[in-house]
Amino acid sequence: MAKEENYLDAFRDTDPEFYSFFINFAEKEVVEEKDRGLDERTRYMAILAALLGCQGKELFEKILPQALDAGVTPVEAKEIIYQAAAYLGIGRVYPFLEIANAVMEKKDIFLPLPPQGTTTPEDRVEKGEAKQVEIFGEGMRGFSRSGPEESKHINRWLSGNCFGDYYTRNGLDNRQREMITFCYIAAQGGCEPQLLSHAAGNMKVGNDKQFLINVISQCMPYIGYPRTLNAVRIINEAAGNGK
Repeated sequence: MAKEENYLDAFRDTDPEFYSFFINFAEKEVVEEKDRGLDERTRYMAILAALLGCQGKELFEKILPQALDAGVTPVEAKEIIYQAAAYLGIGRVYPFLEIANAVMEKKDIFLPLPPQGTTTPEDRVEKGEAKQVEIFGEGMRGFSRSGPEESKHINRWLSGNCFGDYYTRNGLDNRQREMITFCYIAAQGGCEPQLLSHAAGNMKVGNDKQFLINVISQCMPYIGYPRTLNAVRIINEAAGNGK
């Protein structure tokens, strides 16, 4: 059996026209677009996060080995999957954990990977809120104790779980974590208020408007035009253009 060259290689004979124009677009035109590209490692991190967001399990399985070969570390790949649980839910992330473990075992990567956690059950809420303040600004101070009585527990969970359990971990920095979060949310669609918040969060940590447009441009072949154009509108809104 011939070795697959890319994720569409299985369709080279059955769907030659589609194979040709899609690969030429996604793997050449998009990647080589002047001043709109990303370094290869960042590109793969964004694509992996987008595939989680749009539930592209089969393609994730084919692209993860390429990402690892391109310099995405096993720890970074696992952190992308772990953090997705906060934004997609374990019901959608579960199969990706299985896929990643199988891919890594096939590549002789020893599991479990070294631990990356930096919090304890006692300080995760405090450190998570501190991370929210670090990323989004002073307006987040006191967030874990805020909100209506009937739902303030969700704010506490956001600080302790979403940020305390995930964002405080080693393996990815703030810029990388905000980038992949933007990709999850953009790719799943229907979460525009959260996408806007994280577009602004990205800009606060140094992922500027053009960087985010480059990120979503590289994700476009995997998530389609409607979600891409929606993300561009949100990026512009976050940057203050409203266009």
